[in-house]
Amino acid sequence: MHRAHIVLDRQAVVAPVRRRTFGSFVEHLGRCVYTGIYEPEHPSANKDGFRMDVVDLVRELGSTTIRYPGGNFVSGFRWEDSIGPRDKRPVRRDLAWHSLESNQVGLDEFAAWLKLTGSELMLAVNLGTRGILPALDLLEYANHPSGTALSDLRIANGTPEPHNIRMWCLGNEMDGPWQTGFLNAEDYGKLAARTASAMKMADKDLELVVCGSSSAGMPTFGDWERTVLEHSFEHVDYISCHAYYQEHDGDLGSFLASALDMDFFIDGVAATVDHVAAKKHSSKKIGISFDEWNVWYQKEHQESDEVNDEWRQAPRQLEDVYSAADAVVVGNLLMTLLKRSDRVTSASLAQLVNVIAPIMTEPGGPAWRQTSFYPFSITSRLAAGEVIRPAIESPTYTTARYGEASVIDAVATVEEDRSALFLVNRGLSQPAQVTVDVRSLGSSRILEALTLADQDVYAKNTLAEPNRVVPHTNPNATMTDGVLTIELPPVSWTAVALH
Repeated sequence: MHRAHIVLDRQAVVAPVRRRTFGSFVEHLGRCVYTGIYEPEHPSANKDGFRMDVVDLVRELGSTTIRYPGGNFVSGFRWEDSIGPRDKRPVRRDLAWHSLESNQVGLDEFAAWLKLTGSELMLAVNLGTRGILPALDLLEYANHPSGTALSDLRIANGTPEPHNIRMWCLGNEMDGPWQTGFLNAEDYGKLAARTASAMKMADKDLELVVCGSSSAGMPTFGDWERTVLEHSFEHVDYISCHAYYQEHDGDLGSFLASALDMDFFIDGVAATVDHVAAKKHSSKKIGISFDEWNVWYQKEHQESDEVNDEWRQAPRQLEDVYSAADAVVVGNLLMTLLKRSDRVTSASLAQLVNVIAPIMTEPGGPAWRQTSFYPFSITSRLAAGEVIRPAIESPTYTTARYGEASVIDAVATVEEDRSALFLVNRGLSQPAQVTVDVRSLGSSRILEALTLADQDVYAKNTLAEPNRVVPHTNPNATMTDGVLTIELPPVSWTAVALH
């Protein structure tokens, strides 16, 4: 059995818990929207065609912000197609995912759906095939109260109150050659700066996200961020990061340590932000918006025939079914985002429903929770107050991809009379006994201790067996004189709430 010791010091504050860390992402891709959140013929659908069984799960998941409508989709999107009478909306080809878009769900409908879920809208503008004026038009339609052509059009379309969207993404993954209208860093930085400047002329309080690298593995990583920020620094508030992880060639040990790579990515972007700030002699703080992250088996999808010569509406695409091990990695990645709350102030799990998602649906049938649903929903529910940096003494193991990794990883949050501890055991075969000194927190009893694990690390939740992998109360958690002792199964994620 592995043994580890953790000390939590109430004074070791990283930053406040950022509620926007618990964001998600809805793109017009596959069945995320159609037969995902929207299915008028479904027995649970409300009068607007939204599946209320999905709404209930989104609320349980605890998503605070939803990035929309893409993603790669946004770089070919004409937002005007998706407003007004539905019977007059054009069907368009989406080049990003080689499918047909009916435009039956657009900005006004999606904003209405967000009110059901209690989430904040984070809207992306098309800087791939469009530019400044369409972005300004969309801003006027969405946010201006009344008395202009586009705000009055919104009112005439049945939405009298402005959407009051605060966060806006200036395009998506503009460094990627897969992106319709992709640009080099110099050209994108100039376009983003001009667009941001114009949008803030309309509303100086907008929060604007400029595109960072699509992954830390991009050949332009680092230089891209520097160049883009040198042009746009004065006009933007966030720079984005995107990262996806998967198990490669049976190397589970490296996969379980994926959070090390995410931490490296954040370090690199933060260093570049600070470099540009120093170069400009600026005290302005640019936040990191990690607005796409998840486990995604990209290699397998690239080798499939999901994207083919047929033009279909809402085809089944990127419908990864997640295992217990995948859920442990998702939980650990979310822990890393919490640990870096001093720099990462917004994040989006990509995506929300059906497409690499924590929630799955069957057309006309049920909705259910993937394994990855649980670490996200539990962390969103328990994490509050301030993030505490733990001091961890743990054995290590060697990974092929990331070098030495700690067997045990942890992060904690604390508020006045409650605290929460999140842990992972990356050990492949051995359980771990972890002692945690929580005396500084003033905690004296365990409120709940939940562990997600399975004897089969590749066990999954499916339509036939939707509750195969669920969290259970950990029977091996005790508290004595301010020291928590807990046993963690191999390949597991655990949350402990303390009072």
